[in-house]
Amino acid sequence: MPINIPKELPARETLQKEKIFIMDEERARTQDIRPLNILILNLMPEKEKTELQLLRLLGNTPIQVNITFMRTATHQSKNVSNYHLDNFYTTFDKVKNRRFDGMIITGAPVEHLDFEQVNYWVELTEILEWAKENVTSNLHICWGAQAALYHYYGVEKKLLEEKYFGIFKHRITDPTEKLVQGFDDNFLAPHSRHTTVETNTIKNHPELFLLSKTEEDSPFIILSKDRKNIMITGHLEYDATTLADEYQRDLNKGKAIDIPVNYFPMDNPEIEPPNTWRSHTHLLFSNWLNFYVYQQTPYYWD
Repeated sequence: MPINIPKELPARETLQKEKIFIMDEERARTQDIRPLNILILNLMPEKEKTELQLLRLLGNTPIQVNITFMRTATHQSKNVSNYHLDNFYTTFDKVKNRRFDGMIITGAPVEHLDFEQVNYWVELTEILEWAKENVTSNLHICWGAQAALYHYYGVEKKLLEEKYFGIFKHRITDPTEKLVQGFDDNFLAPHSRHTTVETNTIKNHPELFLLSKTEEDSPFIILSKDRKNIMITGHLEYDATTLADEYQRDLNKGKAIDIPVNYFPMDNPEIEPPNTWRSHTHLLFSNWLNFYVYQQTPYYWD
């Protein structure tokens, strides 16, 4: 089944070329089924790239999905036009009286700041508190995962000596967990972060479960024990070239940056990198929508 997105959203043309099943609001209204309503709080600066990455994954499902993009009202994005924000995004004030089957909170380039120093932190905590009663399942990515761990469970982030940057191998602690149904015992995933959370802190927390970690023992997929919150410290949603774009961006800015680990063939930035994590990314998003959203959400909200 398709994802339901605005007819004029720029990502639409690319998704159609890639044979992702989409429909507009007019056709969606004729579907006599209960669609899933997914809210995406997009905190990434290049919003259109993130939209496309997430829509590819949410569109690969037999369930009809209605997408609502949300931005923060207390921070003005510099890398996207006001036209795009005005036409395709809403703010919390406009949706806080609604309920959603699922919500995705993306990463954000604010790792160097303490959480309380982020100019939209108060707004974000209001959204996280609202989600307790108004969202069935929440998927938090990278900084969004660290923010959820801190706000809900008091888990502090830790600054790394060097950026954790590249493609890393991961292990699953419980292959029977439905979120990783179909996963290989070992799988690859991208990371691009300057901070982490302590493995022992997650393992010893009474409300959290460590589902996957890297070979270096860094937490990757963390679940709340009630399965309402899923925290992913990396970026399974990334395209094949996203790390290359970040690497080149930092080089152009004169930053000291190492080549992403296990990414470019022969560590040669001139060679296009392959996507070695795509199948597991699709599995995770499909499993999330099926088992944690569709199977759990009420048909009618009270």
